[in-house]
Amino acid sequence: MQTEQTPARPFGMRDKLGYMFGDFGNDFTFIFASSFLMVFYTKVLGISGGMVGTLFLVARFADAFTDVTMGRIVDSAKPAGDGKFRCWIRRMCGPVALSSFLMYQSALADAAMWVKIIYMYGTYLLWGSIFYTSINIPYGSMASAITADPGERTALSTFRSIGATLAGLFIGVGTPLFIYTTDADGNQIVRGGGAFTIVAGLFSLLAVICYLLCYRLTTERVHVEKAAGGRRITLAETLAAVFQSRALLGIIGAAIFLLLSQLLISSMNNFVYPEYFKSAEGISLFTMISTAVMLFIVAPISVPLSRKVGKKEGSVAGMLLAGCSYALMYFLHIKNLWAFLLLSAVGYLGLGFFNTVIWANITDVIDDQEVRTGQREDGTVYAVYSFARKAGQALAGGVGGWALDIIGYEPASAVQTDAVIEGLFATATLVPAAGFFIVALLLWFVYPLNRQKVAENVSILKERRAQAG
Repeated sequence: MQTEQTPARPFGMRDKLGYMFGDFGNDFTFIFASSFLMVFYTKVLGISGGMVGTLFLVARFADAFTDVTMGRIVDSAKPAGDGKFRCWIRRMCGPVALSSFLMYQSALADAAMWVKIIYMYGTYLLWGSIFYTSINIPYGSMASAITADPGERTALSTFRSIGATLAGLFIGVGTPLFIYTTDADGNQIVRGGGAFTIVAGLFSLLAVICYLLCYRLTTERVHVEKAAGGRRITLAETLAAVFQSRALLGIIGAAIFLLLSQLLISSMNNFVYPEYFKSAEGISLFTMISTAVMLFIVAPISVPLSRKVGKKEGSVAGMLLAGCSYALMYFLHIKNLWAFLLLSAVGYLGLGFFNTVIWANITDVIDDQEVRTGQREDGTVYAVYSFARKAGQALAGGVGGWALDIIGYEPASAVQTDAVIEGLFATATLVPAAGFFIVALLLWFVYPLNRQKVAENVSILKERRAQAG
């Protein structure tokens, strides 16, 4: 059940900005890893793409335990003096930033391959499966404690997406300009020395600053607690109830294929632009254009559009638009950089809406779970969803890494064959297109929380809390 705490300052822009900075902090390590870790492992350390893809899948098996364990800890732990969720941001911002920095140590480039592989597994699992989980699960669950109002939660989701977009802009534009250079033959290559290590250190420092801003600017107003007098619900019972939720299963499926498609695009862009279009600057241009679409078109219309047509309904239309855009790129076999960027922008116009409201969808799922079972398990539900997102991330890395091996990509070679370059283009366009179409189907046929159902759940919970209060 939820009860209002001692009166605090009203919900407002300070909370939205604070929540935005939380995802900004997350993505200084998450987006950096999603976009460039494959490049670091293959081009700097010389590890095969297949080996890296296997790492990502192994890590997700670890996450199946650590995510749910952290969600359970958050749900069962007594609130600290600074809240039930905010305290974890204070505790874990330093460890997650340091562990991210440790992944990008260019000094290991000349080490024995077995040393590099052990170091790769150890540092990646430390960052992703332990420390990132320990801050991301409480941060994502915190929206329920900042406000109980559905409209305000949608605003938090929008500002969270803005934070991710700004982080993506900073990382996507600046990083390629710093880590790529041109050799004597005009080929785009990764800069030697400690370039990656320096960039990772800067991003880790900025992540800590953003986390602390999130901690200082947000306020927990809603106390999430168990119903008085009830027995303690076991983890097995909680998970059984969670996986009986059609809403959660639908959003999990959609999240897996969304992340698979979106992160595969981010990862493969680091190969497509330098090798297919012969322009590493294309990575930065893509980031700037997609960011402009998110900030100046999608973000301003997301809240009014979700109120008018519904989050589910608008997301389905957006995914169909994204799928059509990337399918068109593949079948037209576009060779002009600007035409490719234009269709990418159209795709991100559709993708952006779902990305903007998806965190509000999770609070809708949590509400639906409470309506059905009478139990509110914010941390556990969010942890299960977080694991699904990481599974999508792993699939993106796995598919990307395996595809590099299948098409014959040679990390040590500055020039790839025509067949390899064509394979890169297909992986960066056709595979994401298929993923976006699958997301649309899952949202339409499996995920049940349309605009009417969400309104019904809000009304039911409001009446229950009025009776309990």
